[in-house]
Parts: sequence; structure tokens; C-alpha cells
Amino acid sequence: MPDAVFVNRTVLFGDCDPAGVVYTPRFSYFAVEAIGIALDRWVGAPGLRTLMGFNILPPVRAMSIELLAPVTWDDEMIIKVGVAMLGEHSFTFLVEGFSGKGVLSFTANITHVCISPDSKEVVPIPAPLRVLLS
Repeated sequence: MPDAVFVNRTVLFGDCDPAGVVYTPRFSYFAVEAIGIALDRWVGAPGLRTLMGFNILPPVRAMSIELLAPVTWDDEMIIKVGVAMLGEHSFTFLVEGFSGKGVLSFTANITHVCISPDSKEVVPIPAPLRVLLS
């Protein structure tokens, strides 16, 4: 598996509900955003464009998020992204968000499946992508 990537993110006012706590659906955005940055770093180029260059579409098949500690406006987060699993047709990222104080605030597992852009059928992970994520 590639080395984990750490992404810094400041929680913005617009990420929060009226009480100043991060609005629950924003955690999925934080996770997807961090995965995109991790792919960019692993590939050394625009990661999502590289994935699509392997002649696949990589939609999300499953996503689970566990919220463990509140995150508020202006908090500095460190988001860790790693590859959790490689299957025959899918790959899963583990995303962990830490507050600036090192408190684990959320975890997310996001599984993408490889789809042929032509047939819209599930296809095996292309060999170059498997190498990249191994």
C-alpha cells in the first residue's frame, strides 16, 4: 500500500451549523476532498484524471463515517488517507480526521468500484491502478 498522506484543512464558517459545529454531511466532503489530494500526491499529477485515464469510471459504492468528537469553526484538522483494501473490482480508502490537538474526530471508509465507461459494467481494477494502490 502507498504511504499514508496527511492533508491539513481549516474548518470554515460555511462548514458549520448555526451552533458552530461542523454540519454532519460536511465530513463526507472532507473525506472525498482528502482522497483527491492523496491521489494527486501518490500519482504526482491530477489523481482523479489519472484514474479515469485507466479507462474506468470510479464511482463510490459504499461510504461509512463515524463521528467521534466535535469539530468546530477555525479548528485545524489533519486528515490521514490510506488504502485500506484492494479487491478484484473495488478499492477502499480509510480516512481519519484529527483535530489540531491530535484527537481522532472522525473515521471514514470509502469504497470505489471500477466501471467500464462504455458498457457501464463492473470491471477488474486495471493493472496500473492496482500497482499504484499496492
